[in-house]
Amino acid sequence: MIEARELSKRYGGAVAVDGLTFDIKPGVVTGFLGPNGAGKSTTLRMILGLDHPTAGSVTVAGRDYRDLPAPMREVGALLDAGAVHGKLTARQHLRWLAQAGGLPRARVDEVLDLVGLSEVAGRRVGGFSLGMSQRLGIAAALLGDPPTLLFDEPVNGLDPEGIHWIRTLMRRLAAEGRTVVVSSHLMNEMEETADHVLVIGRGRLIADTSMAQFRQRSAGGDVRVVSPDAEALARLVDDAGGTVVVDGDGALTIVGLPAARIGDLAAEHRLRVHELTPRSASLEAAFIELTHDSVDYRPAVQR
Repeated sequence: MIEARELSKRYGGAVAVDGLTFDIKPGVVTGFLGPNGAGKSTTLRMILGLDHPTAGSVTVAGRDYRDLPAPMREVGALLDAGAVHGKLTARQHLRWLAQAGGLPRARVDEVLDLVGLSEVAGRRVGGFSLGMSQRLGIAAALLGDPPTLLFDEPVNGLDPEGIHWIRTLMRRLAAEGRTVVVSSHLMNEMEETADHVLVIGRGRLIADTSMAQFRQRSAGGDVRVVSPDAEALARLVDDAGGTVVVDGDGALTIVGLPAARIGDLAAEHRLRVHELTPRSASLEAAFIELTHDSVDYRPAVQR
């Protein structure tokens, strides 16, 4: 469990994080989302004791990170996969970390095998691709077999097989009862991976909800309707205040009325309905809509 209470961070006159209060619970994958400059990285750094809060607090398992007796056994993190001495081999890098954290040397080969780097464990890290570096960073996070894991942009540089692997790994770790936090800009990947989302903008909490509820909050949802009486149903929907678009296959896409209301209209007028499917907005659409006022940089409108 990670608990933040009125967590704030200022750099001079600039506010990076502004009064965040949240609980990140074990057993689910929590997506940590926000536009560039929203304060995500600063928040992660405060969780890990790398930055000190200006006000408020954040704890892991009820303690400040700096008070944990064996931090690597409590928290694993991937913040910057490139923060490795390039002349070290993958195995040397992990052995150095294991020694520093008081971890058994045998754990090094276990995590190398887990992330698929056993065959290149003797190669210098400086020659690794971005995807290989990401896997090494994930191995380092898993080294202490910790119950809490933080991943910042873990799929950068991974190929499709690698993305599927890390997605499966994170969900398995959460299923084991661990607290798993993932920060990413890849909305489609978060939609496939996260069960819960925390969204911040300009340092403030915008949403703390399940993935399904977050998508439903967007106005971008619609209802797909297939009916032999589509034309008559479309008129009824229009009269009731909905908007109808006829798809290429003859189905209706309806915005502005819930599925239950559409079904009731059809039943009241004895119109046949073969399909009535509510469709939530995508995570990307919901995210853009919710964070629109929290984006610092926008391109000029082309005319």
